[in-house]
Amino acid sequence: MSTTVYGQHSVKAALNEGRLPQTIYTHKAKAAAVREYLSDLDCKTPVKIVDNGVLAQMTEGANHQGWVAVYAKAMKMHHEDKITELLNEHKKPLFLVLDGVQDPHNLGACLRSADGAGVTAVIIPKDNAVGLTATVQKVASGAAENVILIQVTNLARCLQELKQAGVWLYGLSEEGTTSLYSIDLSGAIALILGAEGKGLRRLTREAADALVFLPMLGQVSSLNVSVATGVCLYEAVRQRSAVGKK
Repeated sequence: MSTTVYGQHSVKAALNEGRLPQTIYTHKAKAAAVREYLSDLDCKTPVKIVDNGVLAQMTEGANHQGWVAVYAKAMKMHHEDKITELLNEHKKPLFLVLDGVQDPHNLGACLRSADGAGVTAVIIPKDNAVGLTATVQKVASGAAENVILIQVTNLARCLQELKQAGVWLYGLSEEGTTSLYSIDLSGAIALILGAEGKGLRRLTREAADALVFLPMLGQVSSLNVSVATGVCLYEAVRQRSAVGKK
C-alpha cells in the first residue's frame, strides 16, 4: 500500500530525513525548483511532470504547492509494544494522548506541537480516530517524520498500564477542578486531550489521576483541541526546563 506526502515543506522534510519516494510529481511551474532541490541532496528520485488537475486528484483537492511524493509503503505507525520500550528508555517521559481526534488537520497540528515540545510519543486509539493520512502529514509540516505515533487497540487499558508504570495521567476537561498551571508537569506524565466537541470519553476520564482545565477569560468556553494541545505541552516544557536549570 502506497502513501502520498504533499506540500513543499512536508516533502522536503521527508527527503531530509532520508525517506526517498518512488516518484515526485509536480507541474511545469515547479519542476525546476523540485529538480534543483533533489540535485542539492544528490537524490536520484525520478520527477514526473503532470497537469495541476492530476496533482489535485492525487491530493484530494488539497493545497499541494506542486510537490507530491509517492512512497511504496505507508509511513510507519508504531505498535503499542513501543510504549514499554520507551518507558525503559526514559525516566521522565512526556506522552501526549489524543482520545478520538477525527479531524486530520487537528491531528497534524497536534503532531507539529508535539514535535516542537519534544514529546516522547503521541498515543491514539485505533478505532474512532483519524490515522496517519496524507492530510495529517501535510498539516504536520514534517513532524510526522519525527514524532513517534503509537496506535493502541484499547486506550483505557493502555492508560492503566501507563499508570502502573508510574506515569501520572492528566486529562484536560471542562469538568476539571484544578488549573493546568497548578499541577506539577516536571515528572513522568501523560497529557490527555479529547475529541473535537466531545472531549474525553468516560473511561478515559475515569483513568486520569486528575482532570485539569485551562482558564478561559473570554466568551468562549473551550479551545480547539490542537490549540489546547500546544498550550498544555508548552506549559510542560516550561516546567521541565525550569527544573533542568536548578
